[in-house]
Amino acid sequence: MASLHDVVVIGAGLAGLRCATLLAQAGRDVVVLDAADEVGGRQRTDRVDGFLLDRGFQVVNPRYDALARAVDPADLDLRAFPVGVRVVRGGRSDVFAHPLRHPALLPATLAGALSGLVTARDLVAALRWLGPALVGPASVAAGPDATLHDTWDRLGLTGPLRWSVLEPFLTGVLADDGGATSSAYATLLVRLFALGTPGVPAAGVGALPRRVADLARKAGADIRLEHAATGMDVRGDRVEVALRGAEVIAAREAVVAVGGEALRELVDLPTPPMRGLQTWWFGTDAGAPASALLVVDGDRSGPIVNSVVMSRTAPAYAPPGRHLVAASCLLDSGADERAVRGQLERLWGGAARGWELLRRDDIAHALPALPPPLRHPSPARLSERLVVAGDHRETPSIAGALVSGERAARAVLG
Repeated sequence: MASLHDVVVIGAGLAGLRCATLLAQAGRDVVVLDAADEVGGRQRTDRVDGFLLDRGFQVVNPRYDALARAVDPADLDLRAFPVGVRVVRGGRSDVFAHPLRHPALLPATLAGALSGLVTARDLVAALRWLGPALVGPASVAAGPDATLHDTWDRLGLTGPLRWSVLEPFLTGVLADDGGATSSAYATLLVRLFALGTPGVPAAGVGALPRRVADLARKAGADIRLEHAATGMDVRGDRVEVALRGAEVIAAREAVVAVGGEALRELVDLPTPPMRGLQTWWFGTDAGAPASALLVVDGDRSGPIVNSVVMSRTAPAYAPPGRHLVAASCLLDSGADERAVRGQLERLWGGAARGWELLRRDDIAHALPALPPPLRHPSPARLSERLVVAGDHRETPSIAGALVSGERAARAVLG
């Protein structure tokens, strides 16, 4: 038997890496195991024909307190998306942009509002929904909760602002078009979009876990990739982790930081419900659309819930002279290339017909579901030797993963 470590962390996603960093900084002997050939879990970036393709369309919001605790956001070279959307509806293309961030787009935003997309009733209801989160987010987090659709119905948010703007936008963010998500969580998330500057690292979303991994290694953590855990046994004063093709790893405690879909293979916890997304990546020539705004289909005329020209915000996502377009769908939408291209033509124009399909990402376990209530019991410590971490224990987000890793480290150190 090899030497006995203080802690073994199974999973080199954000939760596991953040936990390992804090434990190593506290002087613990930590080894991190992951089956993949790169750190990051769902936060991965691949280079394909000179393009940077994330594992699905993802954004990083520097407004997350947990992000600033984990890394210096300046190290990520974040490229911010415009704070707004372009809505294609009824043959029109209207812009809704943050008036303080993009004052030059204020006339277009007002024109879009007056086009019939925003009724007085919808505007009042939207302010009643979002207002409490802007002035007192803690009260929203701790207060009563319901599904997002039930809350909108109760407040009277039932017009075109909901159906053509908010619903398609949040469907892509939450991977949920049925309104089953916690309204409190969705409200707080929209607050962060309004107050923050969401974007992507210049080198792809995978730059974030790579940076956290660098900090973990600097603190002394031993990260071992291509080490797949196949089982785990608690034996007296130790936990023994069996590995595929390698010797058993033993430690005094284990932190299980795998995705929710793999949780049950290692610990006695039910598999949390997960939601799936599908992202289509297209390469264009130099004549790609000039707008960097996220586009939503206000007519709901096809499977795409949002689309964006990534390289208008982060030029390094595409090789010189070309551009990269992402189009996201729900995984169970039944989308095929013909339907996607047809909808892209309606969203972006006829040039989309000739765009090169680079890859399609089918991500069955993109996000954990988060029904109400927002706050639910999810202790980090399962037993004397076992701790669990992951965004399925917090909120389905980068921040949720980082916070869960911090909670797991506190459980070990405490």
